[in-house]
Amino acid sequence: MTKVLTLKKSNCRNCYKCIRHCPVKAIRFSGNQAYIIHEECIYCGQCFVACPQDAKEITGEIEKARVLLQSGAPVIVSLAPSFVANYNGAGIGAMRKAIRALGFFDVEETALGATMVKREYDRMLREEGRDVVISSSCHAINLLLQKYFPDLLPCLANILSPMQAHCQDIKRRMPEAKTVFIGPCVAKKDEGEHSSGLVDAVLTFEELSRWLAGKGIAIEAEQDSDENSRARFFPTAGGILRSMAKDAPGYTYLTFDGVDNCIAALKDLREGRIHRCFIEMSACVGSCIGGPIMEKYHRSPVMDALTVSRFAGKKDFPIEQPESGMLLKPFKPMKTEAIKPGEQEIAAILRQMGKFRAQDELDCGSCGYDTCREKAVAIYQGKADISMCLPFLKEKAESFSDSIVSNTPNGLIVLNEKLEVQQINQAALRLMNLRVASDILGDRVVRILDPKVFMDVLTTGRNVMDLRVYLAEYGKYVEQTVVYDRDYHLLICILRDVTDEELQRHKKESIEQKTIEIADRVVEKQMRVVQEIASLLGETAAETKIALSKLKESIVNE
Repeated sequence: MTKVLTLKKSNCRNCYKCIRHCPVKAIRFSGNQAYIIHEECIYCGQCFVACPQDAKEITGEIEKARVLLQSGAPVIVSLAPSFVANYNGAGIGAMRKAIRALGFFDVEETALGATMVKREYDRMLREEGRDVVISSSCHAINLLLQKYFPDLLPCLANILSPMQAHCQDIKRRMPEAKTVFIGPCVAKKDEGEHSSGLVDAVLTFEELSRWLAGKGIAIEAEQDSDENSRARFFPTAGGILRSMAKDAPGYTYLTFDGVDNCIAALKDLREGRIHRCFIEMSACVGSCIGGPIMEKYHRSPVMDALTVSRFAGKKDFPIEQPESGMLLKPFKPMKTEAIKPGEQEIAAILRQMGKFRAQDELDCGSCGYDTCREKAVAIYQGKADISMCLPFLKEKAESFSDSIVSNTPNGLIVLNEKLEVQQINQAALRLMNLRVASDILGDRVVRILDPKVFMDVLTTGRNVMDLRVYLAEYGKYVEQTVVYDRDYHLLICILRDVTDEELQRHKKESIEQKTIEIADRVVEKQMRVVQEIASLLGETAAETKIALSKLKESIVNE
């Protein structure tokens, strides 16, 4: 099976934006990478649109279409009616001319198939008397019901989509023809693959534009019109209803766009709150003109809707309506249920995330899940990881950092570029004889330290390392290191208390000085004695003097 959406691993930056925008959470994270769970995905394309790194990639079928062109069979394009909003100023005539230049046999509007489908919706309501009927034109919505609301499948109109109905009609008229659908939808690629040969390839508007650009073919800004084209309203919110006759008595006609709104409506339907309704549903906000592959990913809902409205007509296309049996399409449940954890398993995972009480569950949504409990369920199912909880990671990092800062024996002081104290640890407070940090926070460092070294570092940009200074006010000797962080515009001062070390050095120097003085007195005394003995013995005292001088030097050097 071809995967409609794939991941560029090198692009994924672990931002969780795709899971935040995925309405069914069909994404799992492993090894700091996002993976689409195809068994659960409804191919709405929201992850593709939301990804800031372009890490989601839609499977291309340009080569597949080229192979069809080379087959010798006539290849006919079914062009989605949203094209008029994507290609500014172009009508069907201009699109036909450009696409035929690529080698296609002909181009027809998918709105022809939409005409057949909307007529069948009207007939179904008039003749079958169903309680609730949901439109089946949006494949993403069809997948939503098949995978997440299988109990509501009896409400889904068992009718082909406009794409499938149109391509089926093309092949009825030209049995040897091959069909290629072009539109703004990711889900249509999946639907085309499972259309039993009705659709031979599916391209997006982006693929078509790239192909045309590669051949140097421009689309002319020439817009034609046709009164017999009411089904062109299909790609707008409420467009299906706008094209229908709505002549079945006793029915209310509703429209919902956007997966979240559709899910809310389906939940109401499941609870038995909705009756005698025809419901138009589309996964994209604004319907197909808000599709994920509308080029440039622009959102111009008013202008796009106006463009479609001006292009659409007031009557139906003059086409032959196929028999109802030709438009039937069965929808089977597609089970996606994963093992759900019990309350104990959820509580255990929440504890690992540092959430021991209800108030600890922030439900901030930064991980992509609406609640911490939903995130815990996803962890249990192997779709998420504890590290995806940003508040947990932040608290853990701050706790680790605070532990280091609080327990280090060195004093730490952080200043801004105005030389105001922004942070000070306990060791520095003890060194400065301060009770609490609030006594100095926000004040200038001149209150507790000579600011000259900080000013020099700011001026020269050169850090100072292990400068030994005496803090006379505190009776302390310290080794002072000052580092300037240009990125955060902060000065970091590290003070290592070397008072004991310095006192020991002074003590040693005092002892050495006293030893030298004693040695001098001994040498003097010995010299007098030696001279007296020498005078008695008649010997010189030079050698003895040299020996005693060397003894003195050795004592001094120690």
